[in-house]
Amino acid sequence: MDVTAQSHNFQRDSVSYIFGDHDYTWLPLKHDHESRPLWITEDGHIILEGFSPIAEKAIDFLITISEPVSRPSHIHEYKLTPYSLYAAVSVGLETEDIIEVLSRLSKVPVPESILGLIRDCTLSYGKVKLVLKHNRYFVESSHPEMLQKLLRDPVIRESRLVGDEDPNSNGALITGKAPNAKDLSIPGVKKDVPDPNRPANSTDGAAPGTAAQGDEGIFAVVGLDKDDDDVENDDVHSFEISSASVETVKKRCNELDYPMLEEYDFRNDTLNPDLEIDLKPITVIRPYQEKSLSKMFGNGRARSGIIVLPCGAGKTLVGITAACTVKKSTLVLCTSSVSVLQWKQQFLLWSNIKPHQIALFTSDQKEKFLGAAGIVISTYSMVANTRNRSHDSQKMMNFLKSREWGFLLLDEVHVVPANMFRKVLTTIAAHAKLGLTATLVREDEKIDDLNFLIGPKLYEANWMDLASKGHIANVQCAEVWCPMTPAFYREYLRESSRKRTLLYVMNPNKFQACQYLIRYHEERGDKIIVFSDNVYALVAYARKLEKPFIYGETSQQERVRILANFQYNPQINTIFLSKVGDTSIDLPEATCLIQVSSHYGSRRQEAQRLGRILRAKRRNDEGFNAFFYSLVSKDTQEMYYSTKRQQFLIDQGYAFKVITNLDGMDQQQDLVYSTPEEQLSLLNTVLLAQESEADLNDDVEPDADDLTGNTSRRSGAGGRSVFSQVGSSVAGGSSGARRTTGGLNSLSGGDQMAYIEYNKAVNLRDNKNKGERHTLFKKYYDAMPITLISLNNDEFKVDKEVAERSILIKNMLEDIGETDAPIPLPNVSSPVLSKVIEYCEYHRNDPIQTQDSPDDPRKRSNDIEEWDMKFMQVDQEMLFEVILAANYLDIKPLLDVGCKTVANIIKGKTPEEIRTAFNIVNDFTPEEEAQIKKENEWAEDR
Repeated sequence: MDVTAQSHNFQRDSVSYIFGDHDYTWLPLKHDHESRPLWITEDGHIILEGFSPIAEKAIDFLITISEPVSRPSHIHEYKLTPYSLYAAVSVGLETEDIIEVLSRLSKVPVPESILGLIRDCTLSYGKVKLVLKHNRYFVESSHPEMLQKLLRDPVIRESRLVGDEDPNSNGALITGKAPNAKDLSIPGVKKDVPDPNRPANSTDGAAPGTAAQGDEGIFAVVGLDKDDDDVENDDVHSFEISSASVETVKKRCNELDYPMLEEYDFRNDTLNPDLEIDLKPITVIRPYQEKSLSKMFGNGRARSGIIVLPCGAGKTLVGITAACTVKKSTLVLCTSSVSVLQWKQQFLLWSNIKPHQIALFTSDQKEKFLGAAGIVISTYSMVANTRNRSHDSQKMMNFLKSREWGFLLLDEVHVVPANMFRKVLTTIAAHAKLGLTATLVREDEKIDDLNFLIGPKLYEANWMDLASKGHIANVQCAEVWCPMTPAFYREYLRESSRKRTLLYVMNPNKFQACQYLIRYHEERGDKIIVFSDNVYALVAYARKLEKPFIYGETSQQERVRILANFQYNPQINTIFLSKVGDTSIDLPEATCLIQVSSHYGSRRQEAQRLGRILRAKRRNDEGFNAFFYSLVSKDTQEMYYSTKRQQFLIDQGYAFKVITNLDGMDQQQDLVYSTPEEQLSLLNTVLLAQESEADLNDDVEPDADDLTGNTSRRSGAGGRSVFSQVGSSVAGGSSGARRTTGGLNSLSGGDQMAYIEYNKAVNLRDNKNKGERHTLFKKYYDAMPITLISLNNDEFKVDKEVAERSILIKNMLEDIGETDAPIPLPNVSSPVLSKVIEYCEYHRNDPIQTQDSPDDPRKRSNDIEEWDMKFMQVDQEMLFEVILAANYLDIKPLLDVGCKTVANIIKGKTPEEIRTAFNIVNDFTPEEEAQIKKENEWAEDR
């Protein structure tokens, strides 16, 4: 049924305008729609009734074919994308199976546009596989006509190896039985417990009348939990290619729209020695961990891909179990040296691996394992580094390059730039790759590339489902609104954007709310972590509230001592952490988390912070057993960022309770900064602080192993014990020397224009190695318009290539990914933004210049092109607003044109004429003016 035609005949009513293009009340319902749980729209969105009797089965199916968008308690939203359909094919689903099950689950007819999308994305995807068998590479498919088509291509034909005639060959192709997973057992799975989710065998049925009948009828087409290659009689066809031409063949198949799936037949790999590793007998993996691994080993081979599990749900154990299944030499890559040590400890804890079989490759340790097979744990930076290495490091790299690795395990796969992955994947010869992450939310070009560099997303767990079953903590999330005091809010409205950040973070009412919550939760026996991205605020809060704190400059010995006291000392129940606690610090005892300062609108950081308290708790309290508070200064920019940060967790099903008044706080008599005098003293301290104190640069102390970013060295606490600092006042504490590093704009008085909302990627401007996106998706993403929001909250829709004339916006787009999220520009008013867009529209095809671009000879002259000259014929106020906006948005050509325009205005004019032109008041006395003129006589022409 063509539902598109029916949409044109739909008569809108008085409330249709509210829903706009998302009004689907005209969709025709099937006669038995009450038994079906799905709506499917023309734009690929799928709405699921979470309360349906067959919802759990439907969720398993939707997770396989689509991307989860939002999953509250009762209504879930998913979206079909090319990559999600690619992942569905990779785990064995066929095109017609997907269409048939969707049709049976849907309350409305599946739109023709969706049927076309499914067929376009699945007919060629997954039909060709690159398989390593007996250390020989084969191009394999169950469709011989596809292999014949590939062999007609000259590039692939030249890469083919032709050996002796195979007795099972069909013409030019080798024919064999399809692989199956009957003899494969995943360690840690209870053999005597049947899978309650395995559907019963049944014939096709109509839409269900009862839950049981619906389960059988709807899912008869495809078994969602069964191994995808259970049928033994299926034949597969293949031809062999040379190992040297593997990359060439993969690239050529990509160009021919037949992307190859990589599989590793590890059980038939006789050349690489086996690794004697297995899970300890007492180790039993959970059902969702088993399900994620079944997606990887569904047909008895190892598929490469990504598994997404919440923080605290056992991602590490999933990786270890996968290594125990492959039983080949394994390379584990982490983000930091701390994570390297944690992975080693976890391997020893859960498996029977011997310590001498694990080698560490960090800046401090460069060792090899003993024996023919083993495990190496390192960091991305150590392996991808191309600079000069020490002798020991080079020897270790030669060791890594000289052997084949059966399994490459990539931890925190979302945070590493794609070009670093390319260095790793081209440096290390690995047959199976598995990426682990909790927050695959940066779906920008770099994350999209992971589909080709590693593989599709194999599995993503439902956070709320795991919480309801007790696998992770049941968390109460709350946003606490803290009113700004009158004095602080008055200065907030006056100050520049950077100083505003300090004012809303150092709000006295936020101090009091933090103190009250700490006191309340300590009395009920909770362990509390207080996070502050702003180091200035972190130190101020911790000292005022007399609590220990850890940030980038804290020594390793001091960190260990503080964390040990927090875990085991009943007297230390609260610690303050900067963003060093976002990753690499494991604190399962923590049950309460309070945020006083965060990194703008980072959704990923919000999820990582929540992950600090998500591990299942020993306490089995009724209802919530963990608490997550975000303290937000009311009526400030912080409220906008807080809403944006929460979006990812809301989409996972978490509800944020808004607390406008903390009950009982008014009765507390000894709260800090409770008098006007104390508040004014704090305000003066904040106003006297440098604007650079408001920066949210990464204060994590980098080492040779870590993924490095921007760092700011602070020596205010250098070398001193953190406990010795407790009790010092904000203004009274002694501070050591500080070296401030800044750009030219900061040193020349342009601090107010250095406001950046998103963290810049490490290799932001290094696009030379960025891979080409597959042609199937390139046009789709490039055509998406970008929404810009001005200071006046007006929206401007512009093309992506126009928006990316601004380096700032280009960087923001890379950080927030290819979503329809708007880009806020709080320093640019609507009239000025409209003017800037006009300039970018005209110059959209010009080469993009950055501060690092070679100097343009035209810049050294005052010549301005005719169109630019007319463009700059505006009043003085608009002229300078455009110049400030060009500086803020990092549009170098527009900034140059603006500066040239001003230079031409003052060219040849006397100081008095310049003052008149720009309405500058001469506030020098005649005596001062004469003195200045006398001091500068040497510069006058004689």
